[in-house]
Amino acid sequence: MLKKKVQRKPRMPKAKKKVCFFCVEKIDKIDYKDSEILRKFMTAQSKIASPKRTGLCAKHQRMLSSAVKRARFMAVVPYTSR
Repeated sequence: MLKKKVQRKPRMPKAKKKVCFFCVEKIDKIDYKDSEILRKFMTAQSKIASPKRTGLCAKHQRMLSSAVKRARFMAVVPYTSR
């Protein structure tokens, strides 16, 4: 029996790794009162976006999550959106 040659799909080139927004802008501390920046890193359902999606480094992702949680408690950003 003859074996059929299997055609392989060409591999897709790897996507560029996203760079951390706060590292590029040289922002040391994330202020919980700055709702525009916080909303930039939240989904439409007001969830904190993952670092894979946002491209943040681990240090700034932790700072962002605590700032968002603090802003929610202080009613600067909502817990959920309607």
